[in-house]
Amino acid sequence: MPGCAISVVVPVRNEAPNLLPLIAEIGTALSGFAHEIIYVDDGSTDQTAEILRGAQVRALRHAQSCGQSAAILTGVRAATGQWVATLDGDGQNDPADIPKLLLRAEAEGFTGPLLLAGHRASRRDSRVKRVTSRIANEVRARVLKDATQDTGCGLKLFRPGDFLALPAFDHMHRYLPALFLRAGGRVVTVPVNHRPRRSGHSHYGTLDRLWAGVADLAGVYWLQRRWRRPEVDVLNDG
Repeated sequence: MPGCAISVVVPVRNEAPNLLPLIAEIGTALSGFAHEIIYVDDGSTDQTAEILRGAQVRALRHAQSCGQSAAILTGVRAATGQWVATLDGDGQNDPADIPKLLLRAEAEGFTGPLLLAGHRASRRDSRVKRVTSRIANEVRARVLKDATQDTGCGLKLFRPGDFLALPAFDHMHRYLPALFLRAGGRVVTVPVNHRPRRSGHSHYGTLDRLWAGVADLAGVYWLQRRWRRPEVDVLNDG
């Protein structure tokens, strides 16, 4: 839908049982908004691609798995909305929170890069996942000073042009607050609902994220230190 208000980008990998219920929920949540739903199949080996071909969504597919950040980037590049909301494909993020984020973003009235980041105040994950996430958030916040409680929440909202102007790398979706601040933007944290996974299990492993996170954290810290944002005065706009 060209020129729609919001594009919802959902990266998925082997989430066949969760596809249609979440698609229906997104449609219901955004029934009052001109919207489009974009699913990006990140090289699934189950029935994900087949189901998406017959669903009422725009669907793109990576021939091989390239990671969640790459899938989000593919979806944002295809988006036509004035705003983009991202959701995890497992159904744990509640689409009913998207209008709240959208209305809050418009109320901010901020013309620079703006990120609305969901904060899962009550996590519905395993104890191991909650503990590792809390430690990771504390370390990241201390190093990057991004003042964000929960960067791992998949529910975020931003303008597509602002996102596409950021440096792209694997796992970048976990560092969006720091990257938006580096670009001179504003980050607004909004409490959101969090639900148990409907079916299956995570296909982006905790240990994989842990080891990659060490290198990613160092890389984002380097990006912060190696960039000085200029203050620009217009001398002549003719």
